[in-house]
Amino acid sequence: MTTKERYLSAKEMYAAIGVDTDKVLEDMKKVDLSVHCWQADDVGGFDQKDKELTGGIQTTGNYPGKATTPDELIADLDKAFSLTAGKHRLSLHASYAIFGEGEWVDRDSLEPKHFQKWVEYAKERNMGLDFNPTFFSHPLASEYTLTHPNEEIRQFWIRHGQACIRISQYFAEQTGTPCLMNIWIPDGLKDVPADRMGPRARYKDSLDQILSIDYDKSKVLVCVESKVFGIGMESYTAGSAEFTMNYVMKNDLVPLMDNGHYHPTEMVSDKISSVLLFCDKLALHVTRPVRWDSDHVVLLDDETKEIAKEIVRNDALDRVLIGLDFFDASINRVSAYVVGIRNMQKALMMAMLTPNKDLKELQDTQQFSELMVMQEELKSYPFGDVWNYFCEVNGVPEREDWWREVQKYEKEVLSKRA
Repeated sequence: MTTKERYLSAKEMYAAIGVDTDKVLEDMKKVDLSVHCWQADDVGGFDQKDKELTGGIQTTGNYPGKATTPDELIADLDKAFSLTAGKHRLSLHASYAIFGEGEWVDRDSLEPKHFQKWVEYAKERNMGLDFNPTFFSHPLASEYTLTHPNEEIRQFWIRHGQACIRISQYFAEQTGTPCLMNIWIPDGLKDVPADRMGPRARYKDSLDQILSIDYDKSKVLVCVESKVFGIGMESYTAGSAEFTMNYVMKNDLVPLMDNGHYHPTEMVSDKISSVLLFCDKLALHVTRPVRWDSDHVVLLDDETKEIAKEIVRNDALDRVLIGLDFFDASINRVSAYVVGIRNMQKALMMAMLTPNKDLKELQDTQQFSELMVMQEELKSYPFGDVWNYFCEVNGVPEREDWWREVQKYEKEVLSKRA
């Protein structure tokens, strides 16, 4: 059978339970994933000569072919995007500023012109841009940033945050789509704190100062991201979940939840419905923690599928801003992109292929036996035939065929890099 014939067979099967697969294919084209730039170069960036990764972040592995220049990074992104269907955005960190020959400014003096190449890249591909201030991997981030007790250093990082808001607004104006600007800091303590309130009070004041500048809130969607702990800050982080959620609610910002930034038994999928009841928008960093925030490549695992279900069944695709966040230096970095992007898309398609209203009715009428039956039987429905047809009609490889393209790219491009 051809891919289309398999799809038509699957279409009949799904139609019998009230699911319109043609509509699913159209809806999938509209899915807007924000893909992070930092998988391709192991979170290195271009603004510092000494690219030591700090802030409790680590990459492991030394697989050959890492991008070391903006052009190499762009080539890798283009290859990954060419193997994935649907819409994408590009998420940049401030450390990916691109300077001209002999030009350099520190992070508190960054301007839109230092990201002009990325704007041109996005406009040429009809792609939106998201942005992240970089509060790590810098000489002044060796201890603290926005919570620093040294006022001079804290003001440096406040100026950095303000500069990033101006850059984010420029992105939005140039691309014609709002820019999500996400603030995350690694500030914390390795051992038991003597003062929990002080750093958080400074963090609050720093955020207040960053947000005090004039900017268009319809164009710049500011997020504040929490984290439970990190390497070197195992006992305390200033930006806890309670701190960030209270701050964004009080200041009408966008909460951002990273499913690696909570205790191992906490599930972001369980939190989505609660947040959507109180916030107009929610941003996500979808990753795969293995025992901690290890940022493994996103797989089609239970939590990824549950996150997608919560977005789709609550009709929130236009309210939840889905970003990816992982980095693995032990495998082909382009393949990591493709696996992660396609798995997030697969999870969303699975959710769309579910008769959510009918399942909700079974729950509401306490028909729990039938609900369990349907939830289990749906697991063996021919999702793969719909997915492969989605790939075919969007001109990207089906099944594992994309891997041959990555192998060719590795042989012709990646293997020739220093």
